[in-house]
Amino acid sequence: MSVELPLWRAMGYFRVLALSYAVLRYLASFHEFRHPVSGWIFLGALTLWTLASTRAFAGPDRCTWPVLGTDLAFALTGIGLSGFADTAARIHAGAPTLPTIWAAGTVLGFAGKGGWRAAAFAGGLIGAANILGHGGISADNVHNIVLLLVAGCAIGYVIELARASEAVLTRALQVEAATRERERLSRDIHDGVLQVLALVHRQQGDAAELGRLAGEQERALRALMTGARLPEQDAAEADLRALLARHADERITVSAPATPVLLPGPVAAELAAAAAAALDNVRRHAGEGARAWVLVEDEPEAVTVSVRDDGPGFPAGRLAQAQADGRLGVAQSIRGRMLDLGGTAELYSVPGEGVEVELRWPRRGA
Repeated sequence: MSVELPLWRAMGYFRVLALSYAVLRYLASFHEFRHPVSGWIFLGALTLWTLASTRAFAGPDRCTWPVLGTDLAFALTGIGLSGFADTAARIHAGAPTLPTIWAAGTVLGFAGKGGWRAAAFAGGLIGAANILGHGGISADNVHNIVLLLVAGCAIGYVIELARASEAVLTRALQVEAATRERERLSRDIHDGVLQVLALVHRQQGDAAELGRLAGEQERALRALMTGARLPEQDAAEADLRALLARHADERITVSAPATPVLLPGPVAAELAAAAAAALDNVRRHAGEGARAWVLVEDEPEAVTVSVRDDGPGFPAGRLAQAQADGRLGVAQSIRGRMLDLGGTAELYSVPGEGVEVELRWPRRGA
């Protein structure tokens, strides 16, 4: 909801309450007027217009300039008619006009539609009508006009600030959404196509395995281009063990509970993809003979996947340098994924003692 809509709703309530005040005040003093019938005719027309335009004052889109022009015409007519219908003595004594504070609603409407400049324009016309048609330049008139202008311009300025702030916030959210989508696409490409191409470059023989991987990446790329989702992403529940077991081979050991580790399909797919990215880092950076162990812990409050290797490890500051160089394996494929899931990814390494990646997803995230 727009931040200015509550102000428009308050304007609508104000116009109805101000109309009630004007009618009750005239009811208490109409017998003192010189031409009371003209006052009743005007207030009747004002009542019909206020009720008919209530929906229009629900927001800036409905409250068009013709509506505001008609509203201003009613305010100016009521002020001018007051000088004709009321007695000179009452006017000189500071008697209010027929619309009384209802005219302030017109200024607020101009403020909401066009900002403080439009409010100053409407307030200036109403102030001039008070001076020319009802009482001239007097202390009461000047006081009321100043209050009307200050209130209208202040509301208009606040609404202009609210609109500017809302526009900045909308733009920031759009930029953030675009950035997150760009990170997601680069992550999917990194974890899929680039990893398979790197594997093809390193691996000799085993054409059947390479064909299977190529087929999986073709399916993933088609889903990425069409906006479709993969079956494991659409599943209501998925067993994390099955998604991780496919990585087991003579160098990678996967240890998981004997019972299914059931997670929401998208969560299981992303958690398995983060673990796969960690294993790919082992293949690329830990050396040809390095081994890796994957441990799945299913606890009531969280699911934890640990990936540990016996490679050379890395020194402190290596991850920050890799991210600065544009290598996004850890920053996006691992930490980015877990951040999107509402989980955490922690990396521990001591040079010469391998690397451990701990992926933790709290079940409250479901």
